[in-house]
Amino acid sequence: MKNKKGDSRFQIAHREALIGVGLVIFNFIWWFGFAYGLGHKDPSEYTYVLGLPAWFFYSCVVGLIVMVILVTFIVKRYFVEVPLDDEGKEDE
Repeated sequence: MKNKKGDSRFQIAHREALIGVGLVIFNFIWWFGFAYGLGHKDPSEYTYVLGLPAWFFYSCVVGLIVMVILVTFIVKRYFVEVPLDDEGKEDE
């Protein structure tokens, strides 16, 4: 069995974990920007999209659609399948 430093699966997992953290940070920035950027006004001054306050529509509805598309693209493009069994393990 190879050590963790020599096993490419750990490098792949580390890269994919960093991509996942980046997606979470992007999602939070998107949500926070629209929710507090457009939602800081008095409720009587809100604009509405499809019957929802604009801040909610853009932060939650559009944000969900953007994240689903983005995650699907990232997973198909950058994530790779790796074997989970030990490489070179001998049968005992």
